[in-house]
Amino acid sequence: MLEYKAARYGRTFAKIDRFAPTSQTCSACGRLDGPKPLNVRSWTCPCGAIHDRDVNAAINVLAQGRWDNSNACGAQVRPALVPAPRDEAGIRPDAACSTRSVEGISVL
Repeated sequence: MLEYKAARYGRTFAKIDRFAPTSQTCSACGRLDGPKPLNVRSWTCPCGAIHDRDVNAAINVLAQGRWDNSNACGAQVRPALVPAPRDEAGIRPDAACSTRSVEGISVL
């Protein structure tokens, strides 16, 4: 039901793993603290962060949904590495021993 409503209103819908340990993972440092009984409503991570169980789970669900859909079009966000042209990567022999300075800052 959420998926078709998101499409109707022009929103992005992201489905995360049903068994993701969102209430057991620290949203500050990412440490997996392990299962807790349902009567434990807040817990403290060894990193010092104090979490409400439901708020922490909501932060983790949002982060995981955004991570899966970092680019809505499915394209790579970062362009692929391109090797530098051979003449660009070379060293200019006349610049290697330069003692010129620019505004009082020496190059060598």
